Amino acid sequence: MAFALVEAPARTAAAVPDRDPGDAPVATRSVGRVATGHVVLAAVTVFSIFPVYWMFATAFRRPEDSLSVSPVPSPFSLDNFRYVWETIPMASMLVNTFVMAAAMSVSQLLVAILAAYAFARWTFFGKQLLFLLFVGSWLVPFQVTMIPNYLLISQMGLLNTVAGIVIPNLCSAFGVLLMRQHMEAFPRELLDASQIDGQNSWSTLWKVVLPNMRPALAALGIMLFISAWNEYLWPSLIMRQSNAVVQIGIRGFLGAEGNNWGAVMAASGLACLPIFLIYLFLQRYVRDAFVRSGLK
Repeated sequence: MAFALVEAPARTAAAVPDRDPGDAPVATRSVGRVATGHVVLAAVTVFSIFPVYWMFATAFRRPEDSLSVSPVPSPFSLDNFRYVWETIPMASMLVNTFVMAAAMSVSQLLVAILAAYAFARWTFFGKQLLFLLFVGSWLVPFQVTMIPNYLLISQMGLLNTVAGIVIPNLCSAFGVLLMRQHMEAFPRELLDASQIDGQNSWSTLWKVVLPNMRPALAALGIMLFISAWNEYLWPSLIMRQSNAVVQIGIRGFLGAEGNNWGAVMAASGLACLPIFLIYLFLQRYVRDAFVRSGLK
């Protein structure tokens, strides 16, 4: 038996697909491009963090040094925090704000889950039109619905209550849109397997779908909670007591006689702590959900 060596066909340049220089691995990029990218990211990071740093720096100054432009608070003082704690009921305001934000985010998350599951799972008459109305409601400015909602809440006797803040915000169109995007991408094979296993649609949702969407649920829950926590205009209209929620309490340090910036920054820093703690423990779920959904 004779063997003959056959030369391998030469790889032509046309066989190699063109690659965008921007898609090359980071290790193969030029040092200049990598350095430029890091400089831009560092500048954006500093630009984003500096207002938060300045808030805490002003809060830790002495009250008479509130307008100082020194980047470092010196001498270090807790007088602003002590003044805030003794002037307004900060603890009860934080509790009221937490209850308001938790009620709004939980209700919006529950409505988003049920609505998105219906849009993604079934085909029914008027489905596209109904979803378009959901998305369209997201584009309606708050100022358009503010007065009708206020009159309705007033007629229901819910002024100056947390329920008056929560009820007009039970549904979030953004939440429905984001959850529908995730549920559309959920594997159909798992839904069919659950149906073959004898599970009805309700059991499939709670036992199969939601346990596999924990990162998306955590990300959406955090975003809804932060949005509710930062809500200012609607609570200021509903709440007549200045010590009801923390947003209204902070406004009390701004007056015609002068603004107490040290107290404002100290109260704002205390109001930010719950958000920082929540994000600190759930940041992994937020990052995973952003990567999977392509949300920036």
